[in-house]
Amino acid sequence: MPRRIIRTLQAFSACALSLTLSGCIGTWGIAPQSKTLQANTLTTDAAIREAATDAHWPAQQWWQAYGDAQLNRWVDLAVAGSPSLAMATARVREAKAMAGVVESAEKLQANGEATLKRHNWPEDQFYGPGDLSGANTWDNNAAIGFSYALDLWGRERNASEQAVDQAHMSVAEARQAQLELQNNVVRAYIQLSLHFAQRDIVKAELAQQEQILALAKRRLDAGIGTHFEVSQAEAPLPETHRQIDSLDEEIALTRNQLAALAGKGPGEGAQLQRPSLALAAPLKLPSTLPAELVGQRPDVVASRWQVAAQARGIDVAHAGFFPNVDLVGSLGFMATGGGPLEFLTGRKFNYNVGPAISLPIFDGGRLRSQLGVASAGYDVAVARYNQTVIGALKNISDQLIRRESMNAQSHFAAESVAAAQKTYDIAMVAFQRGLTDYLNVLNAQTLLFRQQQTQQQVQAARLIAHAELVTALGGGLQAGNDVPDEQRQAAPKTPATLAIFDKKPDNAE
Repeated sequence: MPRRIIRTLQAFSACALSLTLSGCIGTWGIAPQSKTLQANTLTTDAAIREAATDAHWPAQQWWQAYGDAQLNRWVDLAVAGSPSLAMATARVREAKAMAGVVESAEKLQANGEATLKRHNWPEDQFYGPGDLSGANTWDNNAAIGFSYALDLWGRERNASEQAVDQAHMSVAEARQAQLELQNNVVRAYIQLSLHFAQRDIVKAELAQQEQILALAKRRLDAGIGTHFEVSQAEAPLPETHRQIDSLDEEIALTRNQLAALAGKGPGEGAQLQRPSLALAAPLKLPSTLPAELVGQRPDVVASRWQVAAQARGIDVAHAGFFPNVDLVGSLGFMATGGGPLEFLTGRKFNYNVGPAISLPIFDGGRLRSQLGVASAGYDVAVARYNQTVIGALKNISDQLIRRESMNAQSHFAAESVAAAQKTYDIAMVAFQRGLTDYLNVLNAQTLLFRQQQTQQQVQAARLIAHAELVTALGGGLQAGNDVPDEQRQAAPKTPATLAIFDKKPDNAE
């Protein structure tokens, strides 16, 4: 038989022996148990079905719908200067750098080293170095070592893809952090607007209370009033002053909150002027919410990339059951004795090259445990993704229901204010003409201001509902431009080679 054929058979025999030995460590019983939910299979409610008619996603700068230039400026300040967003951005850079570190393992590795040493040999007539006894020589060498992972089973490739998937996940998480920051700024700004409106109402209430007090005193002076009416008119004034002071405190605290969200000091927040919010145009919604939702919300996209990364982790764990083969070699010069650079001559040149094989045989269950960790991690990621999708649909439905309710409540609140204003005007005229007492005026006034405050609260809730709905839809951040496909998220199957040995041993419990 020709020598070349013999060498080929020997190579195949060695490979078969390696696979047989690696089969001593089987993967039986270890596999992911979970599957990702398909968003279109989840039943949606009437709120989502009725809203899905306009076929629009939110604009990227969705807060401009409120028509307040100061709000636009502060959202931009927050995105540019927020420490929390800076941390999220830094995590993205860190994840990308880590992906580069892992990807480097797939490429050729080369390392050089050199030593130049002056060697003094001992003088020993019995055990000395012979002719070198007492001599001083140069003991120098220089070498370049090479290694290249053949990656026959895809360990390095899948580890690289896992690191890249984790970098994508970090990008989606950064988008989520940006969306939450924008939402928090808008919510705080709406609260600031509400506090100003409430203070206006309380100040108007104070002005009317002072007017009624002056009228009660004039009636007393004219002999048609009583001291009791004057005392009644004076009683609510301290509480009204307290409410104004409390609202001033809320305004100052909300300004500080906005400054902190924007990464600024309290002095910047103190310069905030009164908001001028309006929301005339309704938010249009996409026509295929369940299907496109998984590709638009940053938190859902991040969960999808996490599932994909865990799937690659299972592939990495599978590769650990196979022999690892690397190609290694080195080129160098070495010499003991001669001049300091004589080791660089051609006669001192040496090299070596060949495969380096490492083979798992018995490992005390380490590889099976690593595969178990990877499989369980995949199941955790799938469960988190499923929970995120379910929560996203619930959130959208909640905000749609709330938006419709706020629109209806806004209409009813306006009617209540108009009716209360009419009642107060009638009571005030009757009081001035002596046809009724102060108690009726006070009741009418209390009802009016209560309805005005309710109207402002409903209006603020309507503005917040708009912001929450936009946030639930992904905030126009176009996260759907960077999502893994369904195949990339699927749980990997046991490699065909491992499947040969993937039968439960007879002595296994």
